[in-house]
Formats: sequence, structure tokens, C-alpha cells
Amino acid sequence: MLTLKLITEETERVIKGLQKKHFSGAEEAVEKAIAIDKMRRDAQTKLDATLAESKKYAAEIGKLMKAGQKAEAEAAKAEVAKLKTAAAELEQKKAEAEAALTAHLCTIPNIPYDEVPEGAGAEDNVVVKSSLRECKPGDTVGNWDTVPANGEAKLPHWELAKKYNLIDFDLGVKITGAGFPVYVGKGAQLQRALINFFLAEASKAGYTEIMPPTVVNAASGYGTGQLPDKEGQMYHCEVDDLYLIPTAEVPVTNIYRDVILDEKQLPIKNCAYTQCFRREAGSYGKDVRGLNRLHEFSKIEIVRIDTPEHSAESHKEMLNHVEGLLQKLELPYRILRLCGGDQSFTSAICYDFEVYSEAQGRWLEVSSVSNFDTYQANRLKCRYRRSEDKKVQLCHTLNGSALALPRIVAAILENFQTADGIRIPKALQQYTGFEMID
Repeated sequence: MLTLKLITEETERVIKGLQKKHFSGAEEAVEKAIAIDKMRRDAQTKLDATLAESKKYAAEIGKLMKAGQKAEAEAAKAEVAKLKTAAAELEQKKAEAEAALTAHLCTIPNIPYDEVPEGAGAEDNVVVKSSLRECKPGDTVGNWDTVPANGEAKLPHWELAKKYNLIDFDLGVKITGAGFPVYVGKGAQLQRALINFFLAEASKAGYTEIMPPTVVNAASGYGTGQLPDKEGQMYHCEVDDLYLIPTAEVPVTNIYRDVILDEKQLPIKNCAYTQCFRREAGSYGKDVRGLNRLHEFSKIEIVRIDTPEHSAESHKEMLNHVEGLLQKLELPYRILRLCGGDQSFTSAICYDFEVYSEAQGRWLEVSSVSNFDTYQANRLKCRYRRSEDKKVQLCHTLNGSALALPRIVAAILENFQTADGIRIPKALQQYTGFEMID
């Protein structure tokens, strides 16, 4: 969540940032936060004064008793009792104001960086790089018309999966329901190969692998911003009050909840392979067919904890890492800088990577790489002690998919289909153990 210091000291910047994110009632939300904080501070001021007065009376009681002024001492005791009651009421008011302030701050999204483009939705996202052609300033998704040359007609991945017995969507429906496919034979081997390839590449790039739980408590969901914003999109185990993770970002980032790190430990670089679970309520239609949108899928996540001064460089390195993976997989891709209106609730800046699906004639998002500034760290109480002056301050958190598997599999099947079968990208062949699916 946004820090109160930022809201009170840079009020106009916060309001403009929220408006850039198309957050409804930005000015009112900021004013409410400042008003609640004033109530908290007023209660604290009155409480301090009351406690000081009570202490003064308490010190007088002993002196009055020694002087034989019993009546005056009893009167002082009565005043102390009144002050204690008043202090308890003020403590309650302060606690209520603090709880109200925290709850309200959780409803306010992060503000975007200056370089985030203006825009209301996906059509306004800026294409900053493409493997297909050089991008021009101002290129947006709305005016982008470059796609790979498509000669003969291509089969979509769900037909290829059936033709080569790679993925059984109907069996998944039988066992669980729609959105839970069963991978078979070389389809399962391709999944495992991609997982091993992505983890090996992350290890080469200096990421420490983590194998976290795939269920988390509410405190972890709150720490990274899934709660209370996105609880409707997560599977909830109500008896135990635990949530199935939508991404490894949640458990891995929460490793550093309520932790004070030394500056020399930063940047921390972690990666994790997990299954991910998303309810995707309301998703239906042709754009969610096959592997395009699932309730359960595999993903490798990269997470960084860094200093404010170095986080932009970390973000750049993460973007280069993801781009390198797509290049090694020989997939046509483009990189989008998301506009304010299409950014997530918690991100300060986000880049999406999309691969082109030849058979479907559309771009498929396969990764989002975000810098959250101090927004998550403030919720997590993830801090570091500066080497220079030993002051403790909030870290920056970053994460990204490197990569999510379903749409990568879809793109490989569709883009590398030939008359003889499906060619496996060279970088994957050492992990699959085969060069073709036929």
C-alpha cells in the first residue's frame, strides 16, 4: 500500500498518479486517508496529554498522603481514575482510526511511474520492442498491424494436441472440470522440458531456486496485494482459511515479510516453479479455448527484493532475461509497456511479453514483469538496513513470469507445426530428448 508519508507530502502527485491509473474517486480517496490520519493523530495528542496529566496526579498522591492531606489525596486518586478512563477511550479511538486507515489504504492502488503511458485499456499499451520489426515511438496495440507471414493454413493447438495425443481436455473435464487439462506422453514431456529449461536458465542468471507451498494463509495474500483486492479470483479452502496460490510471487515474496535485511544482501534473486490456480470467474468464449486460459497451470516465477536506487536496473535485467528465453525458443514476440489504465492494482510499472499464435492469428500474453516500488514492501513490512547510516527503510519488490507454460506450449505447437510433425526448438531438445513430435 502507499505510505502515509507519500500521501501527505506529495498529495498532488498521488492524486495525478491515481487518475492516470483511472482509479475512480482518486481525490476523495486521498482526502479520506488524510482525514482519518488526522483523527488518529488528534487521538494520539490527546492521549499523550491525558497520560502526562495522570502521571502528574499520581506523583502528587504520595506527597499528599505523607503530608496528612488524606482528603486531597483521595481527590487526586479520583482524578487519576477519571484520566485512566479517558485514556482508555482515547486508546480505543486511536486503535479504531489506525484500523480504519489501514483498511482504507488497502483500497487505494499503487501509483504509476512517470514513464507509464496514458491510456484507459489494452488498446493503449505501447509496443516498445518486437522481434518482427523496429518499433516507432507511439506504436500502440491499437494501431499495431504487423504479424508473422502465414503461408499455408495452420491448425490450432487444441487440434494438434488431439492429433498427436498430447493433451486430453475432455479427460480433464471428467476428472475435475473445464480448465484442468491432462498432459499425455510427449505433451507431458514437453511440459517437463520447459520447466527444466526455464529453471536452468534462471539458475545461470543467478536466481536461487525456491520450492514453496502452493497454499498460503490470508496474511501472505494480504502482503502481496491479492487480498483484499482479488479474493474472488483465488480458490479458498474455507475450513482452514487457506488460499491456493495464483502465482509463486505470493509465497516467495512473503519469505521476506516482517524481515529487516542488510543492504549487502540485496538484490535478492529467487525463482520458483509451482502449479498456479486461478478461478478466472466470468471467462468464456473463443479466446479462452484450449490452453489460452486455464484454472490450473505451471509457471516459473522470478522475484527480486532490491534497494530503491537499484530496482530500475533489476527490472531491466529481468526484462532482458525473459526476452532471452523467447529468443532461445525461436518464438515471434513483442514487448508492451502497459498504460496506466491497464496496469495491475499493485504495480508501479509493468511490461507484458506476448508471443504470436499463427493458427489463432492473435497475440498471447506469456509474461508480465513488474516493479512494485515500495507498495508491496509496505504491506509486507519488508525492509533493509542501509550500510552507510544504518537507517531502516522499505525495499522495492519485483517479479515476473519466466515463463508461464500454457501459452508457450500453444505457440510452440502452432508455430512449429510442419507436414512431418511438430519441430522442437533447438534449445529445448536436450530437455525433451526428442527433436520432433510425430
